Amino acid sequence: MLLLEKTPCPGVVVKTAVKVSTVSIVLNIVLSMLKLLAGIFGKSMAMLSDAIHSLSDVFGSIIVIIGVKVSKKKEDADHPFGHDRLECLASLALGAILFFTGAMLAYEGIDKIYTKAPISTPGKIALFAAIVSIIAKEGMFWYTKINANRINSDALRAEAWHHRSDALSSVGSLIGVAGAMLGLKILDPIMGCVIGLVIIKVAFDIAKEAIDKMVDKACDDETIEKMKKEVHNVDGVKGLDLIKTRMFGTKIYVEIEISVDGNLILKDAHAIAEQVHDNIEKNFEYVKHCVVHVNPYGYKHKKKQ
Repeated sequence: MLLLEKTPCPGVVVKTAVKVSTVSIVLNIVLSMLKLLAGIFGKSMAMLSDAIHSLSDVFGSIIVIIGVKVSKKKEDADHPFGHDRLECLASLALGAILFFTGAMLAYEGIDKIYTKAPISTPGKIALFAAIVSIIAKEGMFWYTKINANRINSDALRAEAWHHRSDALSSVGSLIGVAGAMLGLKILDPIMGCVIGLVIIKVAFDIAKEAIDKMVDKACDDETIEKMKKEVHNVDGVKGLDLIKTRMFGTKIYVEIEISVDGNLILKDAHAIAEQVHDNIEKNFEYVKHCVVHVNPYGYKHKKKQ
C-alpha cells in the first residue's frame, strides 16, 4: 500500500478518470458496431452476443465517471471525513457486472455442452472481429490500469479488469470460431466455461477489495511495519504503545500512541507528537489523517471492564 509517487489533486483525478472512461465509451460503441456487423454477415451468434456485451460496457464506464466524481467531492458538514468510500460502491457495481458477465459465459458454455445444441460455423469476418477486439481491449486494459495506478482509483482499476475480461471473452470467441472452422465446434462452449470462471474470480477479487475498504480493514503488514520505523526514528520517542490503521476508500486513517519521558513539559511532549504526525502524513502518501496520543513512559492502560 505504500506508494511514493505523488497523488494528483482531486481535480486531476476526476479529469483523468473522465478522459479514460470517455475513451472506453467511444471504443465500446465502435467495437459493438463492428461485432454486430460481423455477427450478422458472418452468421455468428457468439459475435452478436459479444456486440451486446460491448454495448453494455458503456454503462460500466458511466458508473466509473459518476463514482470518481462523487468520491472526490470536498468534505462538508454532513461528511467531515469526505466521500472517498463512494468510489468503493462503483467498484462493487463493476464487480457485479463482471460476475454476471462471467456467469453468463459459463452458463451458455455448459448449456451448449449438455444440451448438445447445434453450433453454427461462422464466417471469416467473425474471426477478424475477434482479433480486432482482443487487440483493442488488451490495449485498453493497460491504458486504463496505468492511469488507475497513477491516480490511485479503485473504480478505474476495476474498469481495467473489465477490459481484460472482454479481451479474454474475445479470445474464447477466437478459439471457438477457429475451432469451428477446423471442425472442432465443441471448443467454443468449453472456452466459454473456462473464461467465464476466470472472469468470476476477478469479480470476487474486486468486490473483496472494495468491501475491505468499506469496513475499516487495516493496512497491509508491510505498510504498518514501515510506519512503526518512522515513529521510532523520531527523537524523544521511548516506545510505541499502539498503532491502528484503517482503510477509508483509497485513503488511510492512522491512530498512534507513543511513550515519552514523563518529566517533559507539555510543550516538548507535544512537539514530539507533532513530529511523529508530520512524518507519517509526509512519508505515507495515502494517509489522510493521523492522530498521535502521548503517554508517559511506563504508563499502562487500564483494562476496560
